[in-house]
Amino acid sequence: MVATRPKRLDFRPVTAADIGLLAPMLKRSGSRSCDLCVGGIFMWVDYFGYEYAMLDDTLFVKGLSEDASRSTSFSLPVGRMPLDKAIRVIRVYCRANGLRPLLSAVPEDRLDELRGFVSSIEELPDWADYIYRIDDLASLSGKRYNKKRNHVNRFMADNPGWSLDPMDADNATEAARVFCGIDIQSEKADPMMAEFEREQSLEVLRDFSRYHFEGAVLRDGNGDIVAFTAAEIAGDTLIVHIEKMLHTVAGAGEAINHLFAKSMLSKHPGLRYVNREDDAGDPGLRYAKESYHPAFKLRKYNVRLYP
Repeated sequence: MVATRPKRLDFRPVTAADIGLLAPMLKRSGSRSCDLCVGGIFMWVDYFGYEYAMLDDTLFVKGLSEDASRSTSFSLPVGRMPLDKAIRVIRVYCRANGLRPLLSAVPEDRLDELRGFVSSIEELPDWADYIYRIDDLASLSGKRYNKKRNHVNRFMADNPGWSLDPMDADNATEAARVFCGIDIQSEKADPMMAEFEREQSLEVLRDFSRYHFEGAVLRDGNGDIVAFTAAEIAGDTLIVHIEKMLHTVAGAGEAINHLFAKSMLSKHPGLRYVNREDDAGDPGLRYAKESYHPAFKLRKYNVRLYP
């Protein structure tokens, strides 16, 4: 019996034109992670240098690891190919290209599947996703949400005639113009990361229909946009990729958070969780995300494979 060589991976750069091809594959990941979805790949393609390959109805994504080393790494393969075979394909590719086989940002609920292939596991504490019960954000009930409810009520009292409208191509373009006037330097400790995120968010807003995201714009009593958000659905989870507000409008941030969760739960009653992504090690973001009382944090890991 002649042994057959495993098929080879042929990587190519990820571009916006690939969304239609890759989106159905990413939906098969079965993960609540923000890394294994359209926004997680396409909004950060330049930062992590993502490339992709398709083999036997399975998606392989290659880029830079989510740690300070920024080593060449792979996302967890998604598709029909059995995991042991997919891992073998990655190993063969790495040997041929002089790379150490590394999976980056593997969510903790997938670690057990990899135990037989792993030489080391390292947690990425700055990249854990904050996961909330959507019922909590949609209702803001209970003592622990008193301050959030007060902020929402303040916004509504200050802005009689406010409205929340579903995001479409037209108001997404309007939101992009508003975003260009927002000072983002106070939002993140790393100004370069803040500016990168702004550019990626603007790209989504200016071509909103391409991404098939859910979204909303919040208007004040004068009809002006004061906050907006965009997200996608992965199974029972709403993954929020963009949420921006005018900091000069009291309660606008709390209102868009609450009202969008409420509208999405009404539209998609099967939703159970909201993923508001990671804090990237930013103390201000960490405080803001903790203030909404996450149900849990989805931890992620670098997983070094045996060669």
